[in-house]
Amino acid sequence: MSTQTMTMTGVVAGRAQRDRAESFREHNREVFESQRRARRGPTPEVFFTKHLDNSRIVKADDPERRREMRSFAAVAGVLFLFVMVYVWQHFVSIEMGYTIEAKKLQVEHVREDNRQMRLSEAQLSDPDRIDRIAKQLGLDMPQPGQVVRQNGLDPNAPVMAQAGVPASLLTQ
Repeated sequence: MSTQTMTMTGVVAGRAQRDRAESFREHNREVFESQRRARRGPTPEVFFTKHLDNSRIVKADDPERRREMRSFAAVAGVLFLFVMVYVWQHFVSIEMGYTIEAKKLQVEHVREDNRQMRLSEAQLSDPDRIDRIAKQLGLDMPQPGQVVRQNGLDPNAPVMAQAGVPASLLTQ
C-alpha cells in the first residue's frame, strides 16, 4: 500500500510539474507573441526565464573579507581625495589664467587710454595752438614788468645759489 501511495504522490507531483511547465510555456508564448507584434525588424528575440528563490540563503559573516573591504574603501577614498585635489588645482589654475588674461587686457586698455590722454594733453598744450587762441581772443604778449609772481621775486632778476644744512642734521 505504501508503494501505491508513493506512486500516486509521484504521479500527482509529476502532473503538477507538467502543469506548471505548461503554464510557463503558455505564459512565455503569450509574452513572445506580444513582443513579436511590437518588434521592428527581422531579428528574432530569445528569452530564457529562470525562477530563483534566494529567500532561504543566509550570508555568513567573514571578518577577513570585511577587513579587506574596509582597507579597499580607505585606499579608494584616499585615491578619490587625491584626484579631487588635483582636479581642484587644475580648475583653479585655469581660472587664474583667465583672470590674468583679463587683467592683462585691462592694463592694455588703461595704457591705451593713458596714451590717448598724453596725446590730447600734448595737442592742447601746444604753444602755437595757445598763441592762435590767444590772438583770436584779442590777447597779446605780456609787456616786461607786467607779469608778477606770487612769491614777490622778479622773474628776470638773477638768483644766487645757496647751500644750506639739511633739516635732518639739525634735529640730531
